[in-house]
Amino acid sequence: MNIILFGPPGAGKGTQADNLVQAFNLFKISTGDLLRKEINKKSFLGNKIKSMINTGLLVPDDIINNFIQNIVSNKSYSNRLVFDGYPRNLNQVSNLNILLKKNNQEISCVLSLKIEQDLVIKRILGRQICSSCGLIFNIFFKPSTNINHQCDPKFLKKRSDDNEKTIKNRFVTYAKETAPILNYYKKETLLYEIDGSSDISTIYQQICQIISLLDT
Repeated sequence: MNIILFGPPGAGKGTQADNLVQAFNLFKISTGDLLRKEINKKSFLGNKIKSMINTGLLVPDDIINNFIQNIVSNKSYSNRLVFDGYPRNLNQVSNLNILLKKNNQEISCVLSLKIEQDLVIKRILGRQICSSCGLIFNIFFKPSTNINHQCDPKFLKKRSDDNEKTIKNRFVTYAKETAPILNYYKKETLLYEIDGSSDISTIYQQICQIISLLDT
């Protein structure tokens, strides 16, 4: 089972992808995580990527495609993938189709989380990530407490690109570059749309219902 998760920044794709990984023994391909890993290396490529992300621009296809190819070609993850943040344009869709066909894989379903820009801004501005354990919290919707988070609060950080100007730029970029892909997957009868403004558990229940239909 291979799943693609769509939605603008702050829609909750990462959280739902993590839920699917735990429940169905899948492997998450997060382009955001892959890019941040390269940034942390402080390599020439990493510095170039950081500059693009901080201004709300998409990283060029060739860079992203190379990261994706290395994972899709790994037989350990065959038909066990959750794509979070990829593909982001029709060129990447074509590249993914080629990679999957080459490795005898296919997409099971495409899930699109729909959400308004105002709610996205609030979600992202309140987002905190623990640099120690990697858990994600939100000061408005899911604050870190002594019960749900065992690490010292000093490890809670905000991403450098989590500011209102960058968020709006990324939202516009998503609408322009990524949204047209939904039409492609709709024609392929793979697309399922979900209300991304619902709470995390409700969204996850809807996703599980969709997945259950795939086996019938």
